Amino acid sequence: MTGSQGRPVFDRRALIGTGLGAAVALAAGSGTARAADRAAGAVSSAPNRARAFLAAAMDAYPEHGTIRLAQSYTDQAGLFSTAFTYDNALAVLANLACDTKDSRSRATALGDALLYAQANDPDHDDGRLRQAYNVGPYTFYDGTRQPDGFVRADGKANVGWQFGFTGTAVGDMAWAGIALAALARRTGERRFLAGAVRIGEWIDRTGRTDEPLGGFKFGVNGANEKLPFTSTEHNTDLIGLFGQLARLTGDRVWRERRAVAGAFVQRMWEPAGGFFYTGTNDGVTINKSPIPEDTQTWTHLALNSPVYERSLDWAATELAVLDTPDRPNSTVPAGQSYEGVTFSSASLLANEGAPIADGQPKPDRNGVWFEGTAHLALALRHRRDAGDEKRARLLIASIERAQDLLGAGQTFGGGAVAARSGVVSASSPLDTGFGFGYYPYLHTGATAWYLLAAARSNPLKA
Repeated sequence: MTGSQGRPVFDRRALIGTGLGAAVALAAGSGTARAADRAAGAVSSAPNRARAFLAAAMDAYPEHGTIRLAQSYTDQAGLFSTAFTYDNALAVLANLACDTKDSRSRATALGDALLYAQANDPDHDDGRLRQAYNVGPYTFYDGTRQPDGFVRADGKANVGWQFGFTGTAVGDMAWAGIALAALARRTGERRFLAGAVRIGEWIDRTGRTDEPLGGFKFGVNGANEKLPFTSTEHNTDLIGLFGQLARLTGDRVWRERRAVAGAFVQRMWEPAGGFFYTGTNDGVTINKSPIPEDTQTWTHLALNSPVYERSLDWAATELAVLDTPDRPNSTVPAGQSYEGVTFSSASLLANEGAPIADGQPKPDRNGVWFEGTAHLALALRHRRDAGDEKRARLLIASIERAQDLLGAGQTFGGGAVAARSGVVSASSPLDTGFGFGYYPYLHTGATAWYLLAAARSNPLKA
């Protein structure tokens, strides 16, 4: 993250939406929905339905080949067939955590698609992945036709150029490396470890810095220009990746690189408040606002240190929200409510009288960010202090209620998504404070994080 002075437009979380459309679901309570399913003999567990959603995201364009990635958001988000690298890394990890024959097969297929993108970039042969790819045909807003699937007619990976998703962020690369490392451990296949090592080497070549605050820089934009920011989140990801590569390869260089990333993260700690800052724009000055959720929860999952575990209490308290229909700009249907956490400290102060961005709706300060809510639930389960499991279960129950009731009528590639399968990004439109928003669209990443939390699977563990 880049803090209050701005965020690169290629960041994996930056979205362009087209309105709420079908993002608001049925007003019936979850008990009614479940009773109806039982009466029809169609009830299945929430995790099973979430796995089915990940499968649907992966299989949305069957006529465009078996080498494929999962579409990140349903069509209603306005991003067409965009598949973010980060979301697909999470889909790999969630499928491995589910540990069924089908989910292992799907994780392997997604991992091979990431390797294909790495080996078949249109412009580079240095181990990088792009922020996102196209995985199916569509016509862009300006009438431009995008005819290919993930693999272009010339055999190259179909980079997500329409929205400018052509840069490469260290955080995206780290998560892809973590996913490939997990596949290497699970399958024993050396190709996955080789791909993860190539990612780690690219990060070290591109991101290493001798600036006073240290760490690894943000990455490059679509013109291959290095970006000046250094992110706490990204360096936290690297603690996980480099630690896993150290264990898998036995090469001490990965322990040294892990220490560099870890030192930066520790410099972002604010002991008086018990939280981590977002990072730095210039390598010298720490950005002190906004304060995001993931730098509190992922740091615990990666560091597992009692010195910093208060960051979970900060996130659970200072970013807590309850979204109800009477909130300004809430899209929660009557009779429903959702609890969890929001994206950052700035989300709680958003201007509810102005759109999040041009053409977007106005924000609800109490909109629940379900991906971050799953981060917190998993981290609490990992910490295991008194009351942590109870709190985690309440958060997971809120996510599962959203799974039941929000996001009805949405589609992948024009095909209907099964009811009660995926998890929306947010209960209502929310402003992250970093120049973009989250909306009630079904999301591969949020669904994958829910599955990781439900399975108690820590992807950042070395």
